[in-house]
Amino acid sequence: MAIIPPHIVDDIMQTSRIEEVVGEFVNLKRSGSNLKGLSPFTDEKTPSFVVSPAKQIFKCFSTGKGGSVVSFLMEKEHYSYPEALRWLADKYGITIPEDKPATPEELAVISERESLHVINEFAKNHFISNLHNNEEGKKIGLSYFIERGFRPEIIEKFQLGYCLNKSDDFTSTALDKGYKKKYLEKVGLTKSKNERHFDFFRGRVIFPIHSVSGRVLGFGGRTLITDKKIAKYFNSPESLIYNKSEILYGLHFAKGDIIKYDNCYLCEGYTDVISMYQAGVQNVVSSSGTSLTREQIRLIKRYTKNMTILYDGDAAGIKASFRGIDLILEEGLNVKVVLFPEGEDPDSFAKKSSTTELESYISEHQQDFISFKADILLDSEGNDPIKKAQLIKDITHSVSLIPDQITRNVFIPEVAKRFDIKEDVIWAEVNKDRKAAAEKLQKESLRKKSNLQEQKPTSSQNDPYAFEPNPIDDSAIATSAKEKTDDHNEFDLMRILLKYGSNAIKIDHINEKDEKEEVETSIAELICHELHVDELVFEIPLYQRIYKIIAESLENNTFLKISYFQRLEDQEIVRFATEIEMNDHELSANWITKYNIHTSSEKDKLKHAVMSSIFGFKVSKVEKRINELREILSQKAQELSDDELMEILSEQVALEKVKKVISEKMGRIIIN
Repeated sequence: MAIIPPHIVDDIMQTSRIEEVVGEFVNLKRSGSNLKGLSPFTDEKTPSFVVSPAKQIFKCFSTGKGGSVVSFLMEKEHYSYPEALRWLADKYGITIPEDKPATPEELAVISERESLHVINEFAKNHFISNLHNNEEGKKIGLSYFIERGFRPEIIEKFQLGYCLNKSDDFTSTALDKGYKKKYLEKVGLTKSKNERHFDFFRGRVIFPIHSVSGRVLGFGGRTLITDKKIAKYFNSPESLIYNKSEILYGLHFAKGDIIKYDNCYLCEGYTDVISMYQAGVQNVVSSSGTSLTREQIRLIKRYTKNMTILYDGDAAGIKASFRGIDLILEEGLNVKVVLFPEGEDPDSFAKKSSTTELESYISEHQQDFISFKADILLDSEGNDPIKKAQLIKDITHSVSLIPDQITRNVFIPEVAKRFDIKEDVIWAEVNKDRKAAAEKLQKESLRKKSNLQEQKPTSSQNDPYAFEPNPIDDSAIATSAKEKTDDHNEFDLMRILLKYGSNAIKIDHINEKDEKEEVETSIAELICHELHVDELVFEIPLYQRIYKIIAESLENNTFLKISYFQRLEDQEIVRFATEIEMNDHELSANWITKYNIHTSSEKDKLKHAVMSSIFGFKVSKVEKRINELREILSQKAQELSDDELMEILSEQVALEKVKKVISEKMGRIIIN
């Protein structure tokens, strides 16, 4: 792929709004000057994901991830750096100079994940072209969609397509374009048998399955042949980029309305979603014919805590879905259920209804899970007392799964009233189930803890920039970093350099007349000068890269603010800069203006903080060299000549004097 010009990168970064981009993936709520939501990277019940619109950065305290809007897309969607920039450019209407198509040689060096995405994008466009530009595609595929009542703009929006009913039309085209057969097989578009290859979706209409951001992760294909021996639907197999248990069809198109109406409609199939969307009810998604999973529920939970499940009249299918309702309750969501008339499903009902009629039916027929479950089971079980008792236990178990105590307290009287049973009995059953669940959870927790203690430390424990989650201030970062590297002084000096490098301070200087005078300099210039004079360097590779960028910028009379480092392609630097920035806490102005309370911050004593950091860095290097010399003397003294021995001792004495001078400037007392 062609390199994006630097001025275009700057334009993209300056135009992009992190709160808007993250808001497409996470339901954010105002929290002071920041925005907060549930982490999109892990399961959590208490929001710890923070977005700072003012600083244009994010921080996930559950996982430690953080950075710019580009970093977020790279983490969430597994984009490469150029892909994330292109996604943002497309969103904000920024034109990037046209690329030439990737050559086979260029494709060979693209990562496997990226290669799979590229192939899926090519396949999507190929199937769309078949639908509109090929005679077979128009007669069979397009005719089918039109017969289903889909309007042209809806067919285009959902990127529907058709795979020709020819053995290897797509595969041969892809191979001719330079795409590798092994990647075509990995995404499930091509199957091979006896050294022959063929198209997996041949003769089927195609439903692309998108990620939340709109990338094509896989496909659903429906056969148009009425043969019971042939499966009606094929889905892409699991791959590096497609995990069906973590994907909801239509979420890319629905997420805005889900947040807007604070509710998500869940149905079963592709056409259910498309027909509902076309009818004007657009906060709708589908589990694509699979049983609802915990991961899919958590995906919805990022946007709303309210779900409405839309069922057709198939009683057997409804019973099988009860486990899904329990999972929804267990995840703390509010769930309602709508049952369509016998012989109808969301697809067919939406086609013959106006938006108002569809919304009215859903509103008038939605039930809470207790009423719904009781109606279905009582109808099928009749008046058998034993089966009725089991039904009550089943429903009370569902209530016990609700994590919120107030919500449980609301439902318990409803269950008691529905079955004419004393509330105390229901309470006892719910508490028994919750106690059993708690004991099971405790055992599992102890088992995991035991396994964790047996594991050896991982390499990440030595990562100098793998900070502990949720630090509260800069000293907390320094403490965390100190635990993870032998030289916390390197961290502190780099923190000062990044955070305050462009700030100016006044320092004492001896001029040519040997007179002391006060001069103004930038903190970056001061630190770089002090390290250069004493020939000192950072040892941690990350800090070396940052220092090199700063030093080169000073040679060009350019001063870099911390925001510059949050726009770089090097995501380790972005993450480090974000950690520093997210912990730049300032007290509200109210403390001073309203309450006349003044506190001193590091910024108030900046000169002292800078000099302390420089001296601390220097002392650490001196101490390290002294220790190296002591090690040589203790282990190799017998092997050294008198001259070598005297040279080492002289260096050691000189370093001890240097250490003493620096320590006195820092106000330290040295005890030998």
